[in-house]
Amino acid sequence: FSCNLSDLLCSFLGLLYQEYRDKSTREEIETRRLQDSQTDPEETSPSEETPSEAEPTSTIENKAPPQINLLRNSNSRFNLWQDLPEVQNSGVLSILQPDEIKLQEAMFELVTSEASYYKSLNLLVSHFMENERLKKILHQSEAHILFSNVLDVMAVSERFLLDLEQRVEENIVISDVCDIVYQHTVNHFSVYITYVSNQTYQERAYKQLLQDKPAFRDVISQLELDPKCKGLSFSSFLILPFQRITRLKLLVQNILKKVEEKSDRESTALDAHKELETVVKACNEGVRKMSRTEQMISIQKKLEFKIKSVPIISHSRWLLKQGELQQMNGPKTSRTLRTKKLFREIYLFLFNDLLVICRQIPGDKYQVFDSAPRGLLRVEELEDQGQSLANVFILRLLENADDREASYMLKASSQSEMKRWMISLAPNRRTKFVSFTSRLVDCPQIQCVHPYVAQQPDELSLELADVLNILDKTDDGWIFGERLHDQERGWFPSSIGEEILNPKIRAQNLKECFRVHKSDDSQRRKLGSRNRQ
Repeated sequence: FSCNLSDLLCSFLGLLYQEYRDKSTREEIETRRLQDSQTDPEETSPSEETPSEAEPTSTIENKAPPQINLLRNSNSRFNLWQDLPEVQNSGVLSILQPDEIKLQEAMFELVTSEASYYKSLNLLVSHFMENERLKKILHQSEAHILFSNVLDVMAVSERFLLDLEQRVEENIVISDVCDIVYQHTVNHFSVYITYVSNQTYQERAYKQLLQDKPAFRDVISQLELDPKCKGLSFSSFLILPFQRITRLKLLVQNILKKVEEKSDRESTALDAHKELETVVKACNEGVRKMSRTEQMISIQKKLEFKIKSVPIISHSRWLLKQGELQQMNGPKTSRTLRTKKLFREIYLFLFNDLLVICRQIPGDKYQVFDSAPRGLLRVEELEDQGQSLANVFILRLLENADDREASYMLKASSQSEMKRWMISLAPNRRTKFVSFTSRLVDCPQIQCVHPYVAQQPDELSLELADVLNILDKTDDGWIFGERLHDQERGWFPSSIGEEILNPKIRAQNLKECFRVHKSDDSQRRKLGSRNRQ
């Protein structure tokens, strides 16, 4: 089966995973746009109207339907379960309830997307990794960093796909797939943590090879031009495992939203989702750990303490935000003075547990003159007092480096920068809109229609079709949001998304989100991700 699998999948789907994923997310965006444009959506949440399936299912099983040879039908181009000839010819579509058909489609998508993913992984290995010219150019250690344990990842995907395919072929009506997801996540998906944790080394090695080895650059360029790659870059293949493990969690969430409440399938889906979430979090931590350590070492070297030295490097500490602000000089009575000398530059390093306040000195160094634990910081926005005091806020240190209370009047370069500092400095401060974790009936929401890569530690990278609650927004085009599927918080430009205007769709999104996380009460109590706050 192994040697012919790639050809069979190519015939079945005709799409590489990158194409499949892009097509799927864009369809999701369009579906949401259509729903949002309806003033009175007819569809209700699946959990509100889920008929009993016992009778239809037993009728179908008694008919002893033909098997679906999913990977062996060389002429197929179907993407939907209901388009399968075996399904159409069996008559089940006239028996099943609409909600069950939606559930079948959600389970079938998990299977077909795994097939597409395996096809792309196979191309990464056969076309790039095993290329003879590339092998001669790369030292063994370079090849190991570049491709990591991709062979293990591919073997796990193949085993997973075989089990999924076997389940689909058992019966036209798929009984479940989340039990298979659960077993494979628990027993095999640790290979993803290994691969993704190597991502920082991988990216650095790839950039270095492109820079230092013209022969490597030429071979990669030639391989990318091969029609097999469909115009996709080598780096888009390298990042596949991280994209897949994240997407798999979302596919299980989609199934979970459609299964009957308090059913065995709901229980299995919740278990699978919980295990996948553990793997995804471990992947994220693996990526962050190395870059954070290097960053902390770099910052420590730049700091010179005018006060009692504070050890910066700690395994549990990381940078949240850094940057320059203007500090107001003189007594409070001088607030009304209209002069540029009113403010002088200071530089802040904000970590997850510590604030360090400095002045920049020659030689790319920073002289530290105050500090405080992050938990002892308070912020207060000043009322509008004219242009010179626009975007000004008060930062209070309840206990500073001298064990005293201290206050700083600080001016940011823009409204968004002021709000970003205030939320980072005091994360528990109330935002303009309250988080969905408070179980409000409604909250502004936005869906991502253009992917965004975070440029600063307090920003949030977004994928197409991500849905977020809007917690705050600024007049100069920035939004502070909380992503529904994982409660990660951060800032992003408003231009990358479209606000969801239909209150019924927003309410449905929240209801589905509560359901996905109902097995973990702490998820609802958390105000955002601990990784960011």
